[in-house]
Amino acid sequence: MRNSINVTRAFSLFLGLTVASSAIGAEISGNVSSVSGEELAGVMVRFTDPVSGVSESVFTQPDGSYSISTRLSGLLQVRLRLPYYRDRTTTLPEVEADSRHELSFKMEAMAGEQEISDSLPAAYHFGNLPYEEGDHALFNRYQFQRDCLTCHQMGNPLTRVARTADGWVDTIARMHAYLGNFDAELRDRRSVILAKGFDGKPLKVRPEFPVDSSLFTTKITEFRMERGIVPHDAIVHPTTGLIFTIDQGADHMAVTDPETGATKYISQSKGGTEYYEFGSVAGEIAVFNGRNGPHSLALHQNGKYYVTNTSTNSIGVFNPKTMEWEPLHFIGHGAVYPHTIRVDSQGIVWFTLAGSEQVGKLDPTTGKTQVVNLPRVKPGGISGGTTPYGIDIDPIHGDVWYTRLFGDRIGRIDPETLEITEYASPVKGPRRMRFDRAGVLWVTGYSEGTLARIETDGYKTKVFYMPEYVPNHRPAPYALGVHPDTQDIWINENMTDRIYRFIPDEERFVAYPIPLSGTYTRDTDFMADGSACMSNNPVPASALEGGVLQIICIDVDGNKKTDSPSET
Repeated sequence: MRNSINVTRAFSLFLGLTVASSAIGAEISGNVSSVSGEELAGVMVRFTDPVSGVSESVFTQPDGSYSISTRLSGLLQVRLRLPYYRDRTTTLPEVEADSRHELSFKMEAMAGEQEISDSLPAAYHFGNLPYEEGDHALFNRYQFQRDCLTCHQMGNPLTRVARTADGWVDTIARMHAYLGNFDAELRDRRSVILAKGFDGKPLKVRPEFPVDSSLFTTKITEFRMERGIVPHDAIVHPTTGLIFTIDQGADHMAVTDPETGATKYISQSKGGTEYYEFGSVAGEIAVFNGRNGPHSLALHQNGKYYVTNTSTNSIGVFNPKTMEWEPLHFIGHGAVYPHTIRVDSQGIVWFTLAGSEQVGKLDPTTGKTQVVNLPRVKPGGISGGTTPYGIDIDPIHGDVWYTRLFGDRIGRIDPETLEITEYASPVKGPRRMRFDRAGVLWVTGYSEGTLARIETDGYKTKVFYMPEYVPNHRPAPYALGVHPDTQDIWINENMTDRIYRFIPDEERFVAYPIPLSGTYTRDTDFMADGSACMSNNPVPASALEGGVLQIICIDVDGNKKTDSPSET
């Protein structure tokens, strides 16, 4: 404990205190209404310190009022956002740590179909594509979603640029190659669908976004990561509170101090950081020219982070006490693309191998690796493989569970005998998974916007459909995290610029708008105060509003007042 605290203090001194975390916060309040005088509820009021890059957002109450106690100071930038209204932006006068400010706004409704269409999240543009019909069609809605949304939104301003079918061919050829498919006829068929759907014409759909009462007490904090390229999974250190994020594109560990908002980057490459190169056509995605490609991480009982390196087929080790990388563990055994990683109660490190139809294990005490070859399963859609993806450890029985994204299968491995049992997935496109403390397994259904609850004893399942806000425009749930205290399920959704919380006891979803359009988030972890934190990393970074990647933390009680309105 003493060593961890000393490391935290030294790290804070190294970064510099750019945010006045120890001072009394400034109080800012006001009211937001339409130009016609209507009080507007659920308006996101976002304050940004351009020096530290930290932003804090709250939402207006049913009467249009807002208030925030903020640790930010200086010349703060303010932006207001609400669906179907034009953004309002301004810069506050000098804000001191213990000052009080009152600032009210009027917002103007959008006018014209094109302006409204351009403001809608990617999901509604993607939902406008003329998909093929039928469960067995290769380019039906759910196959298309699973094939094309792995690294970035499709339907945001970067990826919905109108092109001819011929203009899509090169991009689709590269995307299909990632899936192990080189069929020219299939490439051409998808190109025609994209050309017809992304034609530049305004959408007619008008999703209705509800304002949940939870927003009235919520605060969202953002930490800018200027050197981020693909900051992937993030974990909050349980002792120091620092946020550790591995970056698949920049080949480094990013260490963010939430007290200051500053981030230190420790390269995993001896030769330094290498970056992605991008094509010149809008919507093209990144291609590796880099070193290890760290992707997922897990904190071991020995206090070190274990990391899947997708490019070198190895497991990296990062020591948060020394802030140094240790020697790699090369997997061997024909392993390709180590993906998601978890640690069991015995200290064995388990990981999926997305490119070689395997699950691997590492014993850190001996350095020995072993792989388990999964049963042969025909992949769905056009994919050349099933892509072993999510993985987690049953806290009750110790079994290892995994998903096969393109195989629509969920499997279990006995950690002692390595015996495999596989089941049909209750959801299409099972992606990442997590157990709750009672031993219930939760799985995201990426293809159809669903969440599965699985009782592993007897394999009893129940499926919950996420809200879509307009018919036939499904969300795309990527990963999830189970809150350690409430056991609520936090879901990373990558097409609506929202994060979802599922409350199991009530069997309902709450949606939290995210400050930046183009949001594409990854694994969720939790701070000591209960905040749900995750990286925001569409590929390329220019797909995110503002072009700078970040860490986001959502605190549902972060703006709670003693006189907060009751549930409505």
